[in-house]
Amino acid sequence: MASIIEIPALRTPRLLLRGFAAADWDAFAVMEADPEVRRYRGGNVLSRAEAWTSMQLVLGQWGLRGYGVFALTETVSGRFAGIAGVLHPADWPEPELAYSLARPFWRQGLASEAAAAARDWAFAAHGFEHLASFILADNAASVRVAARLGATREGTVTLRGFVAQRWVHPRPGTGKNLSRAAGESLPPGA
Repeated sequence: MASIIEIPALRTPRLLLRGFAAADWDAFAVMEADPEVRRYRGGNVLSRAEAWTSMQLVLGQWGLRGYGVFALTETVSGRFAGIAGVLHPADWPEPELAYSLARPFWRQGLASEAAAAARDWAFAAHGFEHLASFILADNAASVRVAARLGATREGTVTLRGFVAQRWVHPRPGTGKNLSRAAGESLPPGA
């Protein structure tokens, strides 16, 4: 018996956060084949087929955990802009607030906007005490996003052979979370 996975859609001032669709494959494959985009995510670029497999894995996490990574659409252009959400593979020590943008969308504040919306939704919908972001030390752009969102660096973690900084995003209401960007939740499929 097949079950339907309901992935919420979130809106921010400039983005729609939604589940992946087959139509995202081309743009996602281009993003994942860009060495600069992949530089801080393992370094290896993905082939078109590997990008498809990655989309399948992201969608599967929604069914297994009830949360996951959103595809991002820039609302003005309708173009695929990247990903943001809660990444939690089996070998991760805890849920990660993850974000990555296609290069044409860099340096516009969209990573902060998307990550804040995904984070706020995750806290509200799933009651996490905190989320972590695992960031390679020389990834200054991701460090700035985490700091802008009110996360604090709390040690390091080794994931799949890489040592990453562990940035902790506290649950809202603790007085540490300074972000004002939040996503408006939409019904699934909106």
